[in-house]
Amino acid sequence: MTQAPRLQLHQITKRYPGVLANDAVSLEVAPGSIHAVLGENGAGKSTLMKIIYGVVAPDDGVMLLNGRPVHVRDPQQARALGISMVFQHFSLFETLSVAENVWLGLQGTLSLREVTESIEVKAREYGLDVDPRRPVYSLSVGERQRVEIVRALLTRPQLLILDEPTSVLTPQAVQRLFAVLRQLATEGCSILYISHKLDEVRALCDACTVMRGGRVSGVCDPRQASNAELSRLMIGSEPPPLPPHRAASGDVVLDVAGLTLPSREPFGTPLRDIALQVRAGEIVGIAGVSGNGQRELLEVLSGECTAAPVGSIRLRGEDVARRGPAARRRRGLHYVPEERLGRGAVPGLGLAHNLLLTRREAVRQLGWLDLAALRAQAAAVIARYGVKAAGVDAPAQSLSGGNLQKFIVGREIEARPALLIVAQPTWGVDVGAAAQIRAQIVALREAGCAVLVLSEELDELFELCDRLYVMAQGRLSPSLPVAQATVEQVGAWMAGLWTQEVEHAAA
Repeated sequence: MTQAPRLQLHQITKRYPGVLANDAVSLEVAPGSIHAVLGENGAGKSTLMKIIYGVVAPDDGVMLLNGRPVHVRDPQQARALGISMVFQHFSLFETLSVAENVWLGLQGTLSLREVTESIEVKAREYGLDVDPRRPVYSLSVGERQRVEIVRALLTRPQLLILDEPTSVLTPQAVQRLFAVLRQLATEGCSILYISHKLDEVRALCDACTVMRGGRVSGVCDPRQASNAELSRLMIGSEPPPLPPHRAASGDVVLDVAGLTLPSREPFGTPLRDIALQVRAGEIVGIAGVSGNGQRELLEVLSGECTAAPVGSIRLRGEDVARRGPAARRRRGLHYVPEERLGRGAVPGLGLAHNLLLTRREAVRQLGWLDLAALRAQAAAVIARYGVKAAGVDAPAQSLSGGNLQKFIVGREIEARPALLIVAQPTWGVDVGAAAQIRAQIVALREAGCAVLVLSEELDELFELCDRLYVMAQGRLSPSLPVAQATVEQVGAWMAGLWTQEVEHAAA
């Protein structure tokens, strides 16, 4: 007898007001298969995964697990059936510790102490740096994703859904995670793998379903397909290459020297003798695994933290180390944080009103708002950056991750900054939207803006940047021209190994 598919979806349909999120979607996942689901932002992938995990109820269609029809009412029932999921947007309680969050998800089958020990064992096994005793509010976005991955793996699922699981890992750790996933697959666990990294999908997955506009646009074996073929299935074309770098770099816009600062959080990372420069007309990247001081550095550079030593941060020649965000914006600094909802945008506010977080052109005398001007500005950003939204008053939380990111990046670029700092510019963004965002960042550089990009996507940094720094344990490496860098070298520097290399070169 042939073994029944682990998961079967037949004609799954989900409607929202004005949107057909899933249009008669059918999907089949074999036992032990690593099955990719690809599609641009807004293609319906997230809705489909939420239906499988019981977060959303379908309007029509049938779901079968191991050959038997099931109606998954909620995530608790999904976990009882052997389905686990790691969301792109996390579901953690900020005031609880890592262990307490995981313990809640296990429905009290183990003591808190046993859960703490299990997390430590699992984290070591998978090469994920997770401290079970840390409160979640003290974790960066990347560290929270590691918690979600470990939490899902502790349930020993039959079907594991992973949404962008490698964005927080070094190239070496990605390969280790892949080895673990392949081992899980050989043990019979089926994996639904959502990623926008086509090279990863082709290297790891044995089947692929591509979605576009809420429908299945193709099914293929990714091992036999090229990146160009997968891109065409996803967005109907290949993303255009970035234009060449034509403009020469100019004066120093951001100059950081002697920046040493203890962490404000008990579990944070202290900054140690940070030195970096960004010139007009260049893109400088900072690579590194999340949790090595990037959050603390961004807080200091953006002005959220004003405790930096006097003279350690100069913006266009002026000491701004003790100046707040508003003063730095007046000097031309604009900032795109890694957390889109809650920091980059207010979830319940419409897009037009979200412009007011960093743009003040529509504010008139005595604080009156020119609503017509505000809506016109929002409409211009939506049109220019191809944001898919139900108008300028659509709440930020109603947009897909990629479309919200395009809006936030567009909002800051349209302010014509002298310095743009961008954290994780295309995290979880499809290939079409990512190409759009990168092209706009490059155009900004060509117009003479200084750009600083913090990203855990090495391919992105190599494609975008002129120079690279690497951050590890609160320290910053010497800068490295991208033309002279290799993935292997940067991966080693992510572990803090540049000291020996620099000393050896000097000798």
